[in-house]
Amino acid sequence: MLTSLSQPDAVERVEKGLFIGGRWRSASGGGSFSVEDPATGRTLCEVSDATPTDALTALDAAGAAQTKWAAVPPRRRGEILRRAHDLLIERIDEFALLITLEMGKALAESRAEVEYGANYLRWFGEEAVRIDGSWKVSEDGTARVLVTRQPVGPCLLITPWNAPLAMPARKIGPAVAAGCTMVVKPAQQTPLTMAALAALLAEAGLPGGVLNIVPTSQPAAITEALLGDGRLRKLSFTGSTPVGRTLLSQAADTVLRTSMELGGNAPFIVCRDADIDAAVEGAMTAKLRNVGEACIAANRFHVHADVVDEFSEKLVARMSTITVGPGTDPASDLGPMIDARQRRRVADLVDETVDAGARVRTGARVPEGPGYFYPPTVLTDVPAGARITCEEIFGPVAAIQTFNTEAEALHDANDTEFGLVSYLYTQDLGQALRMSEQLETGMVGLNRGYVSDPSAPFGGMKQSGVGREGGNTGIDEYLEQKYIAIHMGSSQFGDSGALAAATSIRSGVGGAEGGR
Repeated sequence: MLTSLSQPDAVERVEKGLFIGGRWRSASGGGSFSVEDPATGRTLCEVSDATPTDALTALDAAGAAQTKWAAVPPRRRGEILRRAHDLLIERIDEFALLITLEMGKALAESRAEVEYGANYLRWFGEEAVRIDGSWKVSEDGTARVLVTRQPVGPCLLITPWNAPLAMPARKIGPAVAAGCTMVVKPAQQTPLTMAALAALLAEAGLPGGVLNIVPTSQPAAITEALLGDGRLRKLSFTGSTPVGRTLLSQAADTVLRTSMELGGNAPFIVCRDADIDAAVEGAMTAKLRNVGEACIAANRFHVHADVVDEFSEKLVARMSTITVGPGTDPASDLGPMIDARQRRRVADLVDETVDAGARVRTGARVPEGPGYFYPPTVLTDVPAGARITCEEIFGPVAAIQTFNTEAEALHDANDTEFGLVSYLYTQDLGQALRMSEQLETGMVGLNRGYVSDPSAPFGGMKQSGVGREGGNTGIDEYLEQKYIAIHMGSSQFGDSGALAAATSIRSGVGGAEGGR
């Protein structure tokens, strides 16, 4: 095993309460909910179940801390994030085990998530000191135009279960760097990793009240209470598009700043001239990473008719070698799915597609025994319009269709309401650039099955989201621009009164040219 810490110890060491104002506490109603091990179906522990009252108390703490936190020098904010990064790397095995226990993925993949999430903290720690503004002379010379950027204010960060450390880090990093306070609502299935991260950030020097955590089994009530409070100034959400639509509607009532990383339906395009071996390896990454439970997972495989047999056979051969088992077992390549409901949904999609005429090349059978395992599955001859090509699968299933022309591939790839990421394999530079420009997604993996990078802007088009996380622009989501007009008095080029009068005429304030 990749860590010497025992499984019971890993769970026991994590706080199970709410984190508000720098202190751990029980929920106001005294309730709790169970956290399940998806590899066994057994309960790992009970966690305090926050109520709407608790959520508003957390917002009280965030609001009380906002002014003082915004005034903390950028270098100090950045140093806190860098210390948190270093602590995470030191404890990578401990955090990896916790992720695997509550989410299911294999330990090696959990370790990769810890490193990936830690890199967001480091990245934004470096961005904190690069928050800039501008200064220029006004058009008429009578003023100076000063533009500054300041924290948006208290934020609500809603994170998903499929990356219980990386997704919070991707939001907390820029919020801390920008000088914003936060209320974080982790996913009900995976609250333990977020609790451990909160404790680590406090150890790194993050003041009480800046980060507040409210795990809950009643997310709708919690978010409704917070979104209806005028003190909240930003919402960042990662999750499904239907939930995102609801949150956007609620956020409109108080005109909140929002950033949304929503659902995906990623096309994986293999052109006739592609390096098939490289495409298969990229497909393994794009499809099986995170047990297929990722918004950037390849969802639809569009393969040129001339190479579909070779690609399918090689993909089936690779998928067939994958060992499925508990994520804590070093022999396992692929862990369980998150819960029984998600596994049932994937199995139903596969069964429906097979009934419609698709051919099962490997997998497609729910195994017996405890846990929520599902085998790597390849389907070929998938009929056009099948539901499996229209919805996010969120599981280890590759559904393969064919195309004959570039135009056909682009049409099929773009024929969806989603636009998060696409994958394209071709050795023709012109075709690569041409198709990349025409794919209606916020990200393109060109001859690469992986696109996530802290230094790059992560986000989608159409109904896959609003805004970007990561990269040089990720911190902008947590900053407001403020313009200050500085009066400079008389101009050396003429009487200031005449100049002011001319300015008022041009702006339509008065006079014949004002258009009254």
